[in-house]
Amino acid sequence: MTLSVQDALDALPDGALVAGPDGVVLLVNQLAATMLGVPPQDLLGGTLDEVLTLQDQDGNKWCHSNQPYGGLSTRTGVPEQSWLLPSGTEVLVAARIQRATLDGPVTQVAVSLRSGRWRARLDRDRSDLVATVAHELRSPLTGVKGFVQALLNRWEKLTDEQKKLMLTTVNADSDRLARLIAELLDVARIDTGRLSMYPRPSDVETLTRRVVDSVSAGTSRSIELIVDGELPEVSVDPDKFTQVVTNLVENGVRHGEGTVRVRAGALPDDAEFAGVRMTVDDEGEGIAPEIRRRVFTKFWKHGQRGGSGLGMYIVNGLVRAHGGTLEISDAPDGGARIEIAWPTEDRRPA
Repeated sequence: MTLSVQDALDALPDGALVAGPDGVVLLVNQLAATMLGVPPQDLLGGTLDEVLTLQDQDGNKWCHSNQPYGGLSTRTGVPEQSWLLPSGTEVLVAARIQRATLDGPVTQVAVSLRSGRWRARLDRDRSDLVATVAHELRSPLTGVKGFVQALLNRWEKLTDEQKKLMLTTVNADSDRLARLIAELLDVARIDTGRLSMYPRPSDVETLTRRVVDSVSAGTSRSIELIVDGELPEVSVDPDKFTQVVTNLVENGVRHGEGTVRVRAGALPDDAEFAGVRMTVDDEGEGIAPEIRRRVFTKFWKHGQRGGSGLGMYIVNGLVRAHGGTLEISDAPDGGARIEIAWPTEDRRPA
């Protein structure tokens, strides 16, 4: 099957126009004609300046502002810019400028028009993110401000016990703010690829036992550590490893009801890579298969128990940054199982 040039243009996901050396439109696809609100046959033969009825917020026309046939002879294109159609709809417009020789006259200008809806959606997503972050920060900050204000206004009337209780609450809310800010910074570093890691051969049992002992000291829940045989060393950043395991154990305590079990053992010989398999099981409600992929998105929360909703996003990012893998399944005794494979060798992505 042979496709004509027009059929190929009409198959493109963006609007497209091609003008010759004199600025006359030679080709236009159906989507571009639809965006401009003019039948394709009425656009052919017109000049690019007449056909591209696009304006910016100040009423300037695209051709007048960008001069595709003028300017430096070394120009090869016009970068993507936001313009408005006659209907007021935003489109993103870019152009490719072609010449027969490097410094010769323009022989062809190809213009693409892309719907601006995706950018509007991105703006909405950013606004939602800002609103969520603001809400998460405001909650502990409101508590801090309220108790500080009460202390300032009623200092002489409060007993020492009341003052101590208020200051203890302020301290706890301040810690919560600090943790949230640290999590937001981790998210930014993961998203931008600027995560600093210093992996080295590490003892999984020693690091994990420290986490279990630390979390156990702050809860009445039972936390068990089970080590299956001798474990190989893994190539991890000890601080990041501790952060991952702490987050998972605390999640098990927060969302489960019974014992949290942490188990570590060597990966089987047929595994993708050599290393340690670690599982964290709780006895809570578990995570339904259809929503498991959402667990690793930002601000995802499950159930009614606290948390910022960033923990599992960070955990997944840190494990992947080490070249490890992470999966969610059902724990044998009910609840959720988080399974991580930590590599023996440095498998960080390039």
